[in-house]
Amino acid sequence: MGRLPDWVRDALDNIEVLVVDEADAHLGEDAQDLLGLYVGLPLTERDTDYAGELPDVIYIFRRQHLALDLPPDVLRDEIAKTLIHEIAHYFGLDDDRLEELGWS
Repeated sequence: MGRLPDWVRDALDNIEVLVVDEADAHLGEDAQDLLGLYVGLPLTERDTDYAGELPDVIYIFRRQHLALDLPPDVLRDEIAKTLIHEIAHYFGLDDDRLEELGWS
């Protein structure tokens, strides 16, 4: 999070970033194969009635990252890439657009 530009950190509102060992069953079976997951309502879908909501959550899955068996410096970069990917979902970018940008 500390390596993100100030404008990104400043734009993050009502969102939590959690590092958890692995995806819980309540996140769905598909989450078991993911490195991270954004759960919430993207900024692009919020309207003037959006208030008093529970925070959105970005999950970073520790075991899935460790299973990649990467050297520590490469692993840190992969974790950063996962975080950026999930933050992009918060900003309203879908997987197709992220793939076009090289962040899939």
